[in-house]
Amino acid sequence: MFAKVLSSAVLGVDAYTVTVEAHLENCYPARFFTVGLPEGAVKESKERVLAAMKNSGFRIPNKRITINLAPADIRKEGSAFDLPIAIGILSALGYINEKYLDKIMLVGELSLDGALRPIKGVFPICLNAKKNGIKAILLPEKNTKEASFVDGIRIAGAKTLKEVADILNDEKEIKQVAQVDLSSIAGLQDYTQDFSDVKGQEQVKRALEVSAAGGHNILLIGPPGSGKSMLAKRLPTILPKMTVDEALETTKIHSVTGLINTEHGIASTRPFRNPHHTISDIGLVGGGPVPKPGEVSLAHNGVLFLDELPEFKKSALEVMRQPLENGEVTISRAKISLTYPSNFMLVAAMNPCPCGFFTDSRNDCTCAGMSIQKYLSRISGPLLDRIDIHIDVPAVPFEELSKKEKSENSAIIRERVQQTREVQTKRFTKSANIHSNANMEKKGIEKYCQIDEQGKALIKQAMDHLGLSARAYDRILKVSRTIADMDGKSEITPIHLSEAIQYRSLDRDIWQK
Repeated sequence: MFAKVLSSAVLGVDAYTVTVEAHLENCYPARFFTVGLPEGAVKESKERVLAAMKNSGFRIPNKRITINLAPADIRKEGSAFDLPIAIGILSALGYINEKYLDKIMLVGELSLDGALRPIKGVFPICLNAKKNGIKAILLPEKNTKEASFVDGIRIAGAKTLKEVADILNDEKEIKQVAQVDLSSIAGLQDYTQDFSDVKGQEQVKRALEVSAAGGHNILLIGPPGSGKSMLAKRLPTILPKMTVDEALETTKIHSVTGLINTEHGIASTRPFRNPHHTISDIGLVGGGPVPKPGEVSLAHNGVLFLDELPEFKKSALEVMRQPLENGEVTISRAKISLTYPSNFMLVAAMNPCPCGFFTDSRNDCTCAGMSIQKYLSRISGPLLDRIDIHIDVPAVPFEELSKKEKSENSAIIRERVQQTREVQTKRFTKSANIHSNANMEKKGIEKYCQIDEQGKALIKQAMDHLGLSARAYDRILKVSRTIADMDGKSEITPIHLSEAIQYRSLDRDIWQK
């Protein structure tokens, strides 16, 4: 007795088709084997599958059951094979009509009583089914919202194994899920914070607006309690709304990790990831025995916030250099190499010294000069090179905290940011991998960041008197280009350069003493 069922598995952030083959023969006592490089939950599926079939009213005779997951040279992980394995066995026993099994894809986890539980990776699985010309997909009912954003394929949900069997036997009418109009994604916003909550810190809010407008990475430096984390958490609220393509890309990544919003079924809000400083290298950039996306990929099209930056392990910070430079991270193993997208904005925060009060006028710093230098040296030059804006975040005085007036809200700031981004989109139309001023390379800087003699004299004076390093030069030009765009100017003026120079705190002589 033999049967085949179509299913799917996730590899990286994409899915591939898996054929579940079930072979049954007489044997006493009964045996159950799963082959095709099963891992973890797949190995344990036999207990769930047998219990689910029995509790759904199906009689399972003593048989030797062999399940093959093809292709057999790729490791299989996850619980999505429970349903196709069960249907394969039931089909081989004659409980299921085979006429639909080569046209429909099945995925789902089974509970012991036969109920279907939701699985991870439904969005890329549906995209794979569509790509391979499969007519329909049957999955757990709780996954249908997420699946409904994939058009061109019939999608249906079920609550139990018995319901799936009845549908395949034409004993129950299939209820197709209505497709969702992708144009509705742009209107979905789910932010709980707003810039109007922030008291004072006008200069820092301006720096964050410049950062958002040009896609610049930013470092916030200030004493404890100055509001660095509060400001960072509100940065996603002023970024441009997600486009359809960005939402779909982000949904694929979040789907394979089980982070999809069950209400919307799609990642419509720019992600904000805030890993703890004890995170491992693998947790940050991805990997593991069965490679999974890391925090840099979960922050794709959003913000990665690293609080207490010097407290992160140096090795973890160094492995971030590739995703910061290329917008993707590659995980290489002996038999496979996977690439995850990781185009994010980096927002980092740190104290100015170990005690935290080096720049605080209200508290005395107790740190020696060498301890401050040792503290700052935990952040390598190459990583600092990839951060365009350094801004001091002073403690907020009581007068500002006690004000009842609300400051400018995120929606107003986001509108200005959106307009500035549109200017950059037009500028870089012919550049496939450049979408904002922060992504400009040397040729782009030379072309779009030209300054007059007065501007050159200003930068030279800043480098001489403020002790700005050579690496600050290109960063100043890129940031000043963004400020000029916000001002609606085609030329960079000394006013724009002056503001950009202020955003290079760590390059000043004060930090070298």
